[in-house]
Amino acid sequence: MPLVTVIVVNYNGGQMVCHCLEALQKQSFGDFSTIVVDNNSCDDSVLSIRQMFPAVTVITLQENLGFAGGVNRALKEAGLAALVALLNPDAFPSPDWLEELVFSAQRYPHYAAFGSRMYGDSEKLWLDGVGDAYHVSGLPWRQGHGKANTAFYDREAEIFAPCAAAALYRTDVLQQVGGLDEDLFLYVEDIDLGFRLRLAGHRSLYIPSANVLHVGSAFVGKHSDLQIYHGHRNLVWVFVQNMPGLLFWTFLPAHIALNLVTLVWFTLRGKGPVIWRSKRDALLGLPLAWKKRERIQARRTASIRDILAQLSWNPFSRSA
Repeated sequence: MPLVTVIVVNYNGGQMVCHCLEALQKQSFGDFSTIVVDNNSCDDSVLSIRQMFPAVTVITLQENLGFAGGVNRALKEAGLAALVALLNPDAFPSPDWLEELVFSAQRYPHYAAFGSRMYGDSEKLWLDGVGDAYHVSGLPWRQGHGKANTAFYDREAEIFAPCAAAALYRTDVLQQVGGLDEDLFLYVEDIDLGFRLRLAGHRSLYIPSANVLHVGSAFVGKHSDLQIYHGHRNLVWVFVQNMPGLLFWTFLPAHIALNLVTLVWFTLRGKGPVIWRSKRDALLGLPLAWKKRERIQARRTASIRDILAQLSWNPFSRSA
């Protein structure tokens, strides 16, 4: 059994997923295996992967289960190592990416998840992100996104959650919290996972030396209807399911205000139908979300103070 299993979830990845796998072949750390979960692609990416990368295990699904469902299928069906790395097909790691993450996991045994330094350009002039933040209102965002790559981001720092486009997790911890929430399908599922890890008493760390070029929304498109729908439906469920006890009722007015603002914002920009549909479906899914909340909160070991310390108050914070 290798030390690390790398999971790549593919959906019509074309040549991009092959470039991702080529980057994995060049890793300086070699004690890992790779699993590609294909979400019923209709292009020739599966054929290309099998021809070009015969050592890669390919799991083909009969329907599109989204990123969350694809990862969970790999966790269930494949023999996994002590560490699991998640990598998007539009993310291209530097040769020492996995080595840096594994070294950090060994160096910091009290952390359960590790995030990468993701660049938005091949010259490494600006950042795609250095970890996910979560505002008290339930607004998530990627820290450092669109910012210049400066020495400010050179230090290791605790983060609310790693972006699952390029992250490393301890396998036993993933299994302990139940993997990813498949009802979220895609978008915000890594925030949800990071929140549940925190509620269970686990922590996440940003590793600036683990570098990845991340195209970001390469397949669904930035600000697409798919992105808006799932992202803004899911942020409601993530808040309801995870925000503990007193904090839920304290910040619920801010969460409601956030949703009202987004309804107005996207409606004025011609996205009214999709944003209203996302909020309608979020409300329809609240009974199930509340049942999940009861289970999640019953297993919470972290204190309210610990959770509050990791929430962001300034949505424009540049902190890494």
